[in-house]
Amino acid sequence: MTRLAVHTRTTPAGPVVELTGELDYDSSSQVRDLLPALALQDGQQLVVDMTGVTFCDSSGITALLAARNHALAARAGIALAAVPDRVSRIFQMVGLDQVFPTHPTAQAAEAAWTPPATRP
Repeated sequence: MTRLAVHTRTTPAGPVVELTGELDYDSSSQVRDLLPALALQDGQQLVVDMTGVTFCDSSGITALLAARNHALAARAGIALAAVPDRVSRIFQMVGLDQVFPTHPTAQAAEAAWTPPATRP
């Protein structure tokens, strides 16, 4: 078992949450508990960087859906970055690949975000 480490940083596009380790029943509350403290504003994007995620179960998926709900409540977007192949396959099986935009890196997710003022 690899403990989940959660780090956040702020970019002009919005907060980035970096996850490393197992996102499961024992650790998913760390992500859910973090959400209210995120400085997420209307028009920004929350990026969840999953580069270091080694495992994700249904509780982890629930935490990601809670992050999505938090972003939508703030009138912001959400994107996942660097989803490992083994986790990506699970997301595809349950249809989450249709719910979350994904990018190869957090930097790619930030670059792809279009602020509302410049959207067509």
